[in-house]
Amino acid sequence: MMILLTVILCFFAPYVSPRAGVNDQIAFLQSSNSTLLQYPTQFTQGIIPKAIHSHNDYWRDVPLLTALSLGVASVEADVWLVNKTLYVGHEEAALTKDRTLDSLYIRPLLSILDLQNPSTDFQVNEGRPNWHHASGVFDTSSSTALQLFIDIKTDGTDIVRALPVILETLAPLRRKGYLTTFSNGTLIKSAVTVIGTGNTLLDGVLALSPRDYFFDAPLAELSTTETLWNDTISPVASTDYEVAVGWNGIGNITEAQLANLTQFVNDAHERGITARYWDTPGWPILVRNNVWKELLNAGADWLNADDLEAAILKRHFKPVPDQPACHIAVSSVELVLTPVGRAGCTLARLGARLPGFPPRFLFSPSLLLARANLGSRGSPELLYS
Repeated sequence: MMILLTVILCFFAPYVSPRAGVNDQIAFLQSSNSTLLQYPTQFTQGIIPKAIHSHNDYWRDVPLLTALSLGVASVEADVWLVNKTLYVGHEEAALTKDRTLDSLYIRPLLSILDLQNPSTDFQVNEGRPNWHHASGVFDTSSSTALQLFIDIKTDGTDIVRALPVILETLAPLRRKGYLTTFSNGTLIKSAVTVIGTGNTLLDGVLALSPRDYFFDAPLAELSTTETLWNDTISPVASTDYEVAVGWNGIGNITEAQLANLTQFVNDAHERGITARYWDTPGWPILVRNNVWKELLNAGADWLNADDLEAAILKRHFKPVPDQPACHIAVSSVELVLTPVGRAGCTLARLGARLPGFPPRFLFSPSLLLARANLGSRGSPELLYS
């Protein structure tokens, strides 16, 4: 009788999941706000850096931060020198007093890198020769430097005056050791590599000692100029795709066009320089993708992109040069949403502390869309902080 009663009681007893204890512990840690769950460098947690260049990055709803939330490892700002201040915009009509190189890029980067490099008693960055003891913006690959292209639009006599102002604007990052620097014959990598392009004067860059402002070399002319190009002068070489190659992405690329495309990339790699083609077609989409495929097949290191999500979803995108390839076992939709989602709440939290941060970012469609992918990991109030 006792055995029968025991069987009946067991049959009607509530089911206890084998994971119940684990779930209880998780719930306890989360509800108690345990320091065990507070990851100090979570700003870009889970975001994989990608060899994509954010063309005219300042056109995006949120300059710099949108690119970082997607893992884009290279951004570009057009600058105009007006009364010793560098204003950001594609043309003079687009300039405003609030949108400067300092407010849109330098100060936000300083805040981000300070978060990524908290004061600690632990020794970090061991085993990385020629590397400053500073982690980069991407937590998943802290040795990956963010490329910041400064495209000088100013012309005439103001070109010469622009360089001292740029160097002064970079001073906050320099003081913290966040800038890649060439000094005493050694290239010391750090969190941000700044590259002058547009009307930047090569002579001004060559004269810098130490040098933490580099030059965007002419990709199609590396073997034909007197300059002995190398990565201490130019980490990247770029050229106009339409002029240098010219294939429109329809039909088959000709042997001559492919030879040019490949030769210019090889010229760069022989000098330890990465290769980038700009002015690639952005539409129609099939044409854009065909050109991207040929560029990557030829060994080009950076995809110059206006549509960052499309560049990420491109099957053949390459990892950041010198970084191991990353294989992400998620669907194509998650590939976009996960990076945005993981960074989204953190970006929103930091927003109020970043100078000149546009409030509309907290309500941007990408953040709200990413919120749906966060599930229980997200917190609605963060979108309104």
